[in-house]
Order: sequence, then C-alpha cells, then structure tokens
Amino acid sequence: FDEEQARKLQKKIAKDQFGFDDFLDQIQQIKKMGNMKDLMGMIPGMGKAVKNLDIPDDAFKGIEAMIKSMTPDERNQPGIINGPRRQRIAKGSGTNVAEVNKLLKQFEETRKMMKLMGDKSKMKAMMQRMQQMQGMRR
Repeated sequence: FDEEQARKLQKKIAKDQFGFDDFLDQIQQIKKMGNMKDLMGMIPGMGKAVKNLDIPDDAFKGIEAMIKSMTPDERNQPGIINGPRRQRIAKGSGTNVAEVNKLLKQFEETRKMMKLMGDKSKMKAMMQRMQQMQGMRR
C-alpha cells in the first residue's frame, strides 16, 4: 500500500467520509496481492480453516459489479440508496436486491469498524472489553 494513499484513507475514515469508491479501491488492492484462499492462509490460525474452503478467484466480482452500478452520489452517500435504487443496482449488476442489501449491510459494518479502529481511545476501550469478555469465558 502507498503511504500517501493510506494517510488519505485514514483521514476519510476519521471524518466518516469512507465511501464505496474507497471500498472498491481496497478490494482492488487485495486482489493485486493474490487470491483470497492464499491471503487468508497467511493469517495465523487460518491455514487449516481455509484448506478445505472453496473460495473462487472471482469472489469480489459481484461486489465490484454492484458498486460500479451505483451513481457517484450513491457511492459517496450510501444512505440515499432506497428501494428503487436497490432494484436498479441489482439489475445493472446482474444480482438481486437481497445481495445489494447484504452488500450495504456489510459496507456499513466495515465502515463502523474502520471508524472505531481510527479512534484510538475507542479502539483501546473495545480491546479492553474483548479482554474482559475472554476473562468471563474461563
């Protein structure tokens, strides 16, 4: 990853301006690194888990098609994507409305997580909560 690009992305996240164009850029960066199965296999503890998984090389194809079927305004302001817009995006991307809904939900979750990670104080609090939860399981 380019350092300047990473800094710009960090600023967008901090200002809550992370949009689908940024999401698409991240997907394209991941694709440049190799196929998903190999990438996931590099994560500690994931090697055995992904060994038997069948992750197609075109795993991001539908996501990319849906994002590219959005208008620039929709990519920057996902909150404006209402029912008719979802239908248009589904039709334009060769998917269905349920898949568009799933993408919007995943994007919003990613956006929230990135915002938390960008805020060091919230990130620290989240890590402490996770440690407390682990302590309760023992």
